[in-house]
Amino acid sequence: MSERKQRKARQTPPTVYLVAGILAAVAGFGTVYVSFAPSDNGRQPKTVSAMSGEGDGAPASSSENAAAGPLAGLNKGAMAAFVVRPTPLPLPDFTFIDAVGNAKSLAEFQGKVVLLNIWATWCVPCREEMPMLDELQRELGGKDFEVVAVNIDKGGSDKARDFLAETGAANLALYTDPPGKLFATVKAVGMPTTLLIDRQGREIGRLVGPADWASAEAKRLIEAAIGAS
Repeated sequence: MSERKQRKARQTPPTVYLVAGILAAVAGFGTVYVSFAPSDNGRQPKTVSAMSGEGDGAPASSSENAAAGPLAGLNKGAMAAFVVRPTPLPLPDFTFIDAVGNAKSLAEFQGKVVLLNIWATWCVPCREEMPMLDELQRELGGKDFEVVAVNIDKGGSDKARDFLAETGAANLALYTDPPGKLFATVKAVGMPTTLLIDRQGREIGRLVGPADWASAEAKRLIEAAIGAS
C-alpha cells in the first residue's frame, strides 16, 4: 500500500466502518425477509420446499399449488398465502406442554385434523390473529378437528395464559414450548407459522404469517381436510 493510502486509512474514523457494516447487515436482512415473506396471491414462498427437504427451493406455480387433492382451489381469498403440499409430508413426533405442565405429543392427536399455530406474546400479528383462531376452534373444534396454538415464549406459561385472556381466546387450550424447539422442528420461517396436519399426523399445507382463520375460505379449507380422511 502506498504511503498516501496508508495515511488516508489512518485518518478514516472508525465510525465510518461501523456504519458501513450496519448498512450491509440491514441490506442482508431485507433480502432474507423478502425471500421468506408469504405472497398474497397464493404462490409458494421461495424457500419453503427447500427447507422441508422437497425440491430445489424454486417457487411453485399457482397451478401446482392449487391442484393437490381435496384442498384443490381452496387456497384463495383469505387463504391465498396457504401453501398446499402436493403430497402429505411426514412430520417428526414432537412434544409441548399443556396447561397443567404435562407433556403432549403430536401422536396424541392422531385421528384428528390439527391446525398447529406457533405464536409468541411479543408477536403483534399473533395478537391480531388469535381471536380468529379462537373463533375457528369454537365453530369447528371437536372430535374431528382442533386448533393447537403453541406459545414459544421463554420463562413459563404465565405470559401466554394472560395473552389468551387479553385476546378473548376462551376456546383455545393453553400449550407452550418453553425451550422453543418446535419452531426449528417444523422448519418454521416466520411468526406466526401455521401448519394444517391430517389425521395421520402429516403436514398437508402451511401458511407463514397471519391470516383470517375465521373467514369462510378458512372454514372451507378445514372442512375439506376433515372430509378427506
